[in-house]
Amino acid sequence: MSKTRAKKNGHEKRVVIFGGAGFIGSNVADHYLSEGRRVLVYDNVSRAGVERNLRWLKARHGERLSVEVADIRDERAVRRAVHGAEEVFHFAAQVAVTTSLEGPVHDFEVNARGTLNVLEALRAMDEPAPLLFTSTNKVYGGLPGLEFAQSGRRYEPRDEGTRTHGISERCPLDFESPYGCSKGAADQYVLDYGRSFGLKTAVFRMSCIYGPRQFGTEDQGWVAHFLIQALQGKPITLYGDGMQVRDILFIEDLVRAFRLAQANIEQLKGQAFNIGGGPERTVSLLELLELIAQRTGRKPDIHFEQWRTGDQRYYVSDTRKFQQATGWAPQVGVEQGVARLHAWLEALAEERAIHPPTGGASLEAFAG
Repeated sequence: MSKTRAKKNGHEKRVVIFGGAGFIGSNVADHYLSEGRRVLVYDNVSRAGVERNLRWLKARHGERLSVEVADIRDERAVRRAVHGAEEVFHFAAQVAVTTSLEGPVHDFEVNARGTLNVLEALRAMDEPAPLLFTSTNKVYGGLPGLEFAQSGRRYEPRDEGTRTHGISERCPLDFESPYGCSKGAADQYVLDYGRSFGLKTAVFRMSCIYGPRQFGTEDQGWVAHFLIQALQGKPITLYGDGMQVRDILFIEDLVRAFRLAQANIEQLKGQAFNIGGGPERTVSLLELLELIAQRTGRKPDIHFEQWRTGDQRYYVSDTRKFQQATGWAPQVGVEQGVARLHAWLEALAEERAIHPPTGGASLEAFAG
């Protein structure tokens, strides 16, 4: 792609990424910046580790990166951010079911109202930029209509079609937990603003994404969390029996999907797509722990707790709709992807041992 971008009012247009300091956002930002594009990262830097991502981006790309430290709930700041935007990604969110149960009003304000702020800001533009929004598989709830059987150390659907292809977009929406409701509402607003106001919007209903620059926690980013705990010799808590199955998608494959979606937005606008590793890239929690034990040479201590609200025993994305529309397909397998994340976490640990975090980093230093 040409490094010479269209200009508006004398200023080079840019890619705007709400939630751009996080795991997914920083990888998307790096991809665009590496092409010579200008990128605005909009983030309230509330999540642990994101300042490290911003320092990494700034060191690699310098003045092409701009950073706006602000909240998605700030209507005026959001409207300023999209000025001159050529493409927009909306990743900013409250991301944990547990947190939504503790503070459902905050969860709603960030996920639902924050998304509405982005949509209204785009609607006010003379030439609205196309928007990709990351939703969640939680919009399908606990999949109460599916029956499962135990197969080894995992659950499998009894229905052959689901077992072969995964969960498609035809699955009925069934919002569960405040998080499921807030993200589901945002999901539907994004689609409807395409229908009602003609915005070029598309929704990715995400399965489990993993890879470098992910600072996983118990509530979100579980593949990285398991590896981090194992490398530090700390115990891991499993909610339920550990036989829950997910399809996991390496971050590079997701970034390619984003690029294809933006390139084909005229064809894809107004649609939702289930995005994940698909049936060929599935793993249960127990199976992942076995893989981690093989890589690290030691088996983590495991503690079991009760099932959590909205936790699906099985969720695997049927990605055929997006594949047929764009030709996209995942390329990184589970073992390869986990190995690459493991190597990145080990390198990060060595870097911290040599250059421990000093704390108190000035956010102004990130501004471009």
